[in-house]
Formats: sequence, structure tokens, C-alpha cells
Amino acid sequence: MEMRQFRKEIEQRLTRDGWTIIYDHKESTLRIEDDEIKKGVTLSLKPLLAKWERKEFGSIDEVVRYVEVGLEAMKMKPSIAGNEKKIFPVIRATSFPTETKEGYGLLYDEHTAETRIYYVIDLGESYTLIQEPMLEETAFTKDEIREVAMFNVRSLPQPLMEDTVAGNRFFFLRAKDGFDASRILDQSLLEKMEKQATGQLAVAVPHQDVLIFADIVNERGYDVLAQLALQFFGEGRVPVTALPFLYENGELEPTFILAQRKPK
Repeated sequence: MEMRQFRKEIEQRLTRDGWTIIYDHKESTLRIEDDEIKKGVTLSLKPLLAKWERKEFGSIDEVVRYVEVGLEAMKMKPSIAGNEKKIFPVIRATSFPTETKEGYGLLYDEHTAETRIYYVIDLGESYTLIQEPMLEETAFTKDEIREVAMFNVRSLPQPLMEDTVAGNRFFFLRAKDGFDASRILDQSLLEKMEKQATGQLAVAVPHQDVLIFADIVNERGYDVLAQLALQFFGEGRVPVTALPFLYENGELEPTFILAQRKPK
């Protein structure tokens, strides 16, 4: 399907009273805004079309539902009180905003030179970022929010799929719950993977919906990991970083790998 046809089909499905659709030709994005709240969802069409061509999602219904859920969540005003079990951390790039367009500060912590940790309330099909003013409505402190979020992420399942290339093992965590990349904050998981590794343990969070572990035993392994991270980075709805991390002495260190060959 051509980009123009793909875009037109999505636009037709998203045409609603009270919604405004803006197409950015230069960036190949569609912005769908709710006229009442003046907020919206931006779709990057190139990665969506690539997923469509690889048949990674069943129909445009999934894209429509993503927008509907996103705009519905923006209208909601969830509170921290009573939702303690639904508080989770999410990983974002350091370029991600630290405050809302209205000027309200978002609750976040620094993570690595490439990533930052934000905190959210899970709404089921979506989540809302916790803003600093929300703390004023509850007795929780930022430290307590952080502690609750880290406890909750450790309680999530850890399904791993394994693949081997040239003797290097790669593990993919894709639970499809919106917090796949967040598992990188589970120190016990990192330590477990390090103990299992026979070579250098590397980790990648190219976008929010995947966490990649790599047990690197030769140069080919670094090559494959770099290509995988770059490929996933270009495909994710919420890209994080194309740079993998080396895990050593309990620390994550971003590393640039000049890949020479594409993985098979």
C-alpha cells in the first residue's frame, strides 16, 4: 500500500465531530486533536506502514483504537489515591518533555545518559503520566511513588523469547502490557540475566514495547545487536534509544556500536 492511500484510509476512519486532523507532509505524521481539551495524539505513518506491510497488526482498526483510547485517557483525571497498585515506571528518551504544555511538571527521575524514568497510572488500555500537582492531592511523596512503582514493575511477568546468531544469544521480552521496557528497572532481572550470560551482557530498549538482552561472545554479536536496536527503534510507537547498553558492575553504560552487517 502506498503512503498516500494508507494515510487517506486512516484519515477517513478518524473523521469525527469534535476532532481535528492535521497532516505534516515533511514528518509524515498525522495529528488528531480533541477540540474540547485542545490535546491530541500524533501518529508516525512511516513505521505504521512498515508494520502494516509486515502484517504486524491485523487492521487499521488497531490504529483507530489507539487514537480513541489515547484521547479518552486525556479527558480522564485519575488520582493517585486508590490506584497504588496501578502506578508504574516508564522509560523515555532524555528528549521527552519534563512538563506538560500547560506548564505542569511531570514526575521523573534521571536514569542514564540516554534515558529518563517517568511515572504513570495504568488505565488498562492506556496510562496517564503523573504530574507534580497530583502529589498535592495525596499524602504520597515522590520517594514513595518511586518505591511503589518499582515494587509493581518487579511483580510483572517476564516472558522471554530466545534466539541465537553466530553463538550469541538474544532474549526478547514483549509482554504487550505497555511496560516491557520498564523491566530494565528490575535490578533482580538484570542480575539474573548477567549470571546466565557466558560473555558480555548487553541490554537495549529501542522503544517502550520491547526489552532486549544479548549474551555477546564475539564481534558478530555486537554487530547483530546494533542492527536490531536500530531496526526496533525505527518501528516503535514510542521510540526510546537506538544505543544499546553494556551491563557491568550493576550499571548500564550506553555504547555506540558501528554495525557492519545486517542480522539474518
